[in-house]
Amino acid sequence: MSHLSEINVPEKAPRRIGIVESDARDQTRKVVIKYSVKHPKYGKYIRRRSVLQVHDAKNESHLGDRVEVAECRPISKTKSWVLIRIIEKSIGSV
Repeated sequence: MSHLSEINVPEKAPRRIGIVESDARDQTRKVVIKYSVKHPKYGKYIRRRSVLQVHDAKNESHLGDRVEVAECRPISKTKSWVLIRIIEKSIGSV
């Protein structure tokens, strides 16, 4: 997997902060980004979420960690985000 070591992330690449929901796969994490949007007609705020498949080359993040991810070139069919840093470790993971 030498082609994965050459992942370049530009400084202006879109970045998001989310929580790791699954760390079952090797070098892949499922990260959930939760946000609220206002309903156009009724004005009520609705909770939404985006689920991203994120490349974690060193397997350093774990379930419940708060992480920063950045968009990159497609790595596989569903992965086009890469882990930048772990902002906060979850209490359960050591």
